[in-house]
This record gives sequence, C-alpha cells and structure tokens, in this order.
Amino acid sequence: MSRIAATFSALNKQGRKALIPYICAGDPLPEATTDVMLAMARAGADIIELGVPFSDPMADGPVIQKASERALAKAIGMAQVLGFVRAFRERDGATPVVLMGYANPIERYGIPRFIADAKAAGVDGVLVVDYPPEEAESFAVALKAAAMDPIFLLAPTSTEQRMKQVGRIASGYVYYVSLKGVTGAGHLDTDAVAAVLPRIRRHVGLPLGVGFGIRDAATAKAVARSADAVVIGSALVQLLETQTRDTLAPAAAAFITEIRAALDEGTTP
Repeated sequence: MSRIAATFSALNKQGRKALIPYICAGDPLPEATTDVMLAMARAGADIIELGVPFSDPMADGPVIQKASERALAKAIGMAQVLGFVRAFRERDGATPVVLMGYANPIERYGIPRFIADAKAAGVDGVLVVDYPPEEAESFAVALKAAAMDPIFLLAPTSTEQRMKQVGRIASGYVYYVSLKGVTGAGHLDTDAVAAVLPRIRRHVGLPLGVGFGIRDAATAKAVARSADAVVIGSALVQLLETQTRDTLAPAAAAFITEIRAALDEGTTP
C-alpha cells in the first residue's frame, strides 16, 4: 500500500478528512522550503503538495504565478525540487509528498530520469496539470510501476467520459477543481461542490480532494463535509510571501493548525 493510500485508510478509520496544503518549492526562500514542509507535517498536514515552478502556469492565479516567478528567479528547477523532497525524507518518512506542476519541466528533465529520480527522492505522487488522462496513460503506468501515484484533475466542466477515464488510470486520490477559473479565484459554492461529488464517485473509486477557492478554516470545514480531502494553496502561499526566514515555518504551522482543528471538530481522536 502506498503512503497516500495508507494515509487515507487511516484517516477513514478515524472518521477524519485529509488536509493537503500546497506550497511552491523554493518560495519565498529556498533554504526554508524543507523546514516549512516539516512544520506543516508536524502541525497536521496529511499530504504535502509541492509545486514545481514553471514560467507559464495555465491553471494558477496571480498569487501562485508570482511564487513561481520568485522561485525561478532563484534558479529553482526540477533538480532542486527533488533535493527538497530528499531533505524532507531524511526527517519525515511518513508524510506523503505529491509533486504538482506542468509537463514542460518534467519533459525537459526527461520522463524516465524524472520517474527514477522522483522515486529515489521519496516522492509519492505526481499531478501534471496539462496531462489529460487520454494522453497520459503511459506516464501513469510508468509512475505506478515505480510505486508512485498518478493524480488527475476533474473540474465542473468534466464530462462523464472524462470521469471514467480518470477513474480508470488514476491512483492515490483525484483532485476536484471546484471553480471555473484559476487558483485563488472566485467565490466557492460549497453546495455546488457537494452536489457534484456523488456524480464523480460513480466513476471514481478513489478519495476525492477539493481545491481552488478554499481560503480559511470555515470554508475548509464546509468542503470537508462532502469531500475526502481539502487542498489549500493560494491563501497559504500568500501568507508565506510576507514572512521572514525566522517566521516562515511557525507561520505555516499556525495556519495548518487552525485548518486542522476546524476539520477535526466533531470527530473522535
């Protein structure tokens, strides 16, 4: 059983929902990325999504775009991202890490080399925003062969056919994009999210995480009533960009602690 599957299995037995924070690797300070990851894990993050900086991120709003730009300006590429994961694994062997990004950095690095190096670093899953399932089956098979989970996106506009395709080749969890737009944009309609998830579950037998538009504890708690996981990125990235080296990890931990407490209200430890 993968670390991701084991995490969801344990949470399900406890009646709890997964908290999945996203940060951009290398932002705002490369030397603090691993410390922030460790702080979030200690504060209650169940899975960490680590963003791979890219110059043309089609699904990311202004906050995460700027984070990528800052990281790229500090020469953060795939080799450095995998280095952060290796450093994290030296001190945390349990918390799953998912790389989230775009096809270009992976293909430029070389797909076979990427899969081998990601596995060696301790990566548990990979989400490539611009790899639709019908064009990524061989990539998904290669990831699974290396004991890593290929994670795919679904959106409000996804057809039944797309849901079936994702359900057939994905593993780990499926990320439902709750808004028609980019990260951090718009007003999240939690009732609309609750209405669509049962339709997705008819085709997808994996845990469903919901992201885009979740900015605070109240929204996270509302989404968690129907989802298996809550993914939160832009609000966290925006918080971190204002911190100093000494306050980065504590600020991340405080943010995660608040969201974790909201998700756990009403559950029995």
